Amino acid sequence: MLIHPWDAARDDAEWQDWLRTRDFGQIAANGVDGAAPVVVPTHFRYDGDEVVLHLARPNPIWAALEANPAAVVTVHDEYAYIPSGWRGESPQTGVPTSYYAAVQLVCRAEIVDDREGKADILRRQLAHHQPDGDHGEMAADAGPYHKRLSAIRALRLLVTDVRAKFKYDGQHPAELRERVTAGLAGRGLPGDAAVLRRQRART
Repeated sequence: MLIHPWDAARDDAEWQDWLRTRDFGQIAANGVDGAAPVVVPTHFRYDGDEVVLHLARPNPIWAALEANPAAVVTVHDEYAYIPSGWRGESPQTGVPTSYYAAVQLVCRAEIVDDREGKADILRRQLAHHQPDGDHGEMAADAGPYHKRLSAIRALRLLVTDVRAKFKYDGQHPAELRERVTAGLAGRGLPGDAAVLRRQRART
């Protein structure tokens, strides 16, 4: 994605703090033999060095990753459409845009098929998504889930690069940003409050 200097994360802490509270996105891989990319919505766990997740065995992404292990995990949130009238003296002179935050983790994929490896990744995911421990035992050869391990494959994704973007008109004068702030505060669409908080935090 295009990242202008004014839209870039101010430091690693900004995008890391943002991503820490988000664990659902899409994993994308190149299509096989020139086919369209494979894009799969999924929950995941990110621990700072790698992403782990699991998917059903029939998922088409496995063939794509076996052909080319390059993958991107992408997450976006805090987005809103900003109409032309908020960014100019009138709707006829302003240029509409989108505000959003997005983080892309560029990864190298390792497919995990052994039972203990899959059980380990599932334990890590359950510890993240259900930290209260309200789930059954996850073991390779015991507990309520072990018979279902053959129905899934797991992924370990080593993060090799991070692309982070926070697009909130940081390059424009305070007057324009204040006009957008007033518009977001008055419109009240789903998501506007989160966008407003992010915009204020970056000005």
